[in-house]
Amino acid sequence: MESNAKPQRKHPPRRDRRRTKTVRHLQKWIGRQGRNLSGEFLRGAAYKLGSGAVTLIILWWQTRR
Repeated sequence: MESNAKPQRKHPPRRDRRRTKTVRHLQKWIGRQGRNLSGEFLRGAAYKLGSGAVTLIILWWQTRR
């Protein structure tokens, strides 16, 4: 009995290799982002705190005038 299935290539086509490489790169990038989450949170908190402090200084300056 003959099979109608297409013969499988021995080597994956170029785009399959590129897709595999891209997926691997994205997985590594996502992993790095997960480890930096607490650092990003602290950076955001410091930014908000600094922004609030500047706002208070401006308000204080305006009320003195």
